[in-house]
Amino acid sequence: MPRIAGVDLPPEKRLEVALTYIYGIGPMTAARILKKTGIPAEVRAKNLSEADTGKLRQVIENEYKVEGALRGEIAMSIKRLMDIGCYRGLRHRKGLPVRGQRTRTNSRTRKGPKRRPGAGKKPSGPAAAPAAKA
Repeated sequence: MPRIAGVDLPPEKRLEVALTYIYGIGPMTAARILKKTGIPAEVRAKNLSEADTGKLRQVIENEYKVEGALRGEIAMSIKRLMDIGCYRGLRHRKGLPVRGQRTRTNSRTRKGPKRRPGAGKKPSGPAAAPAAKA
């Protein structure tokens, strides 16, 4: 099982698909990398030779920003938006959709589960008091 950019590639998958398990590499980028290295896309990850693994690792490290470096860059970009207080930054800060989607309905991924009005309140008064046991 080859390990590239800190990710174990799934051994039974075609290399074109297996490379997409690396954060920052999608189908088009994977095809471009394989074309650049000259490795056929149909090869299974478990059948890669050490030389081919080295070629892949070298191309990915030298030409693409992946995994931790990419995650850090994206986090810094979002933090910058929040710090300058622009509209997109405020949406990130509030946990709402950033790219103009409606929020009256949908957007449950960003907002989380619905909070029903009154669902969290506990009843008060004499009726709610626990009965004394004899």
